Amino acid sequence: MIISRKFGFFLLLLLLTGGAFAQVAKDQGKPKPTTRILFVFDASQSMYGQWQSDTKFNIAVRLLSGILDSLHTQSNLELALRVYGHQKQFPPQDCNDTRLEVPFAKDNVARIKHVLKTITPKGTTPIAYSLSQATRDFPVCDNCRNIVILITDGLEECGGDPCAVSLELQKKGIVLKPFIIGIGKNFRDQFECVGTYFDASNETQFRNALNIIISRTLNPTSIQVNLLDAYGKPTETNVNMTFYDHLSGLPKYNFIHSFNNKGLPDTLDIDPLVTYDIVVHTIPPVHKDTVKLTPGKHNIVGIDAPQGYLAFKATGNNTLKYLPCIIRKHDACETITVQQFDQTEKFLTGSYDAEILCLPRVLVENIEIKQSHTTTVEMPLPGIAVIQKSTNGYGSLYQEEKNQLIWLYNLRDNQQQQETLYLQPGSYRVVFRSKYSNQSSYTTEKSFRVEPGQTVNMKLYPN
Repeated sequence: MIISRKFGFFLLLLLLTGGAFAQVAKDQGKPKPTTRILFVFDASQSMYGQWQSDTKFNIAVRLLSGILDSLHTQSNLELALRVYGHQKQFPPQDCNDTRLEVPFAKDNVARIKHVLKTITPKGTTPIAYSLSQATRDFPVCDNCRNIVILITDGLEECGGDPCAVSLELQKKGIVLKPFIIGIGKNFRDQFECVGTYFDASNETQFRNALNIIISRTLNPTSIQVNLLDAYGKPTETNVNMTFYDHLSGLPKYNFIHSFNNKGLPDTLDIDPLVTYDIVVHTIPPVHKDTVKLTPGKHNIVGIDAPQGYLAFKATGNNTLKYLPCIIRKHDACETITVQQFDQTEKFLTGSYDAEILCLPRVLVENIEIKQSHTTTVEMPLPGIAVIQKSTNGYGSLYQEEKNQLIWLYNLRDNQQQQETLYLQPGSYRVVFRSKYSNQSSYTTEKSFRVEPGQTVNMKLYPN
């Protein structure tokens, strides 16, 4: 078969663009995280108490089973059940009475419901110990969000500290902030430090609490980050944003900000159960801490990030490269970044100082960066001094100014026989002694002048 040249070119183009589209689709089609919900269920003796139309235990089992039925077809969802107070009769008290009855798996709703129907409440209430054991219930997973829903009718009875255990789990990033449903009595003061508390003083409130928790857990939540310019408009973009878990300090997401096809800041899908500290990696970075999202809603967060540009230029020359410039906030000591001479870099608006690392160093103070404007710093075009040695030794370079020698640089005393230095226009002197000469009188000194854009060769040995 003979393929025409035009058709062959078209086929090659199609394959290349198809591969590009496939890569875009692959990048955009990142898998959604698996949500793993661990129900920690109270089966202590007190759950046999009468409440509304039945015992607290029977009502809790019935309502939880109804919620489980609604989750049967939910994708990217795994469930597990841990129960406490159901293995040993009270008294005596057994504070280790907790067990993972149903481990995480897909499509295990029927199994969880079956286990709930076979349990008999009989023991005590080791809440802190049960939560600590829950760390083993979540298998290692790189793309999972771990959620605990605690259902209880009482407080800790074994001397543990559920608040401390919950905080430790969250700080380590093992679980998100737990949900707690308190049955029959308001335990808000005792459980708010453990997680998000819901009071269920009657059956209706219990059902509503379960529905709200599941909705917050599973309904999609989005955020739009508006990076605001100096005029309060969301025009800034193309900068990375890191979303940190406020409690654990662990990074949860990195997004390079972009605009959608309507010219608006892009919409991001993130976990609504986390309180975030957002760092926008401008130069210098900006922070917005303790950002809380409304689950199931589109959230808009504005962050002030007005930016302009900074460029360096040598007078009469635009090709000078590899000359580093230290950038600091005006009148501050901390180095923000080091910018090369051939770069144009973006900075937050404000005043900066630059230290150009030629010899002698050039300090430019109070550089004003304005919104969407390029500020160009000009300096005299340096020259180049090539210092050549015939042997290793000890020497220094000095600037000659007003009959004074100002130290600038120590020559390398290793095997390097030639050193090339950027020098500002002016008068200089190099002082040198061979390491093999044991008398100071063998010191050599030579003066020379550097002109803009010129190279001067300085030989530290006889012609």
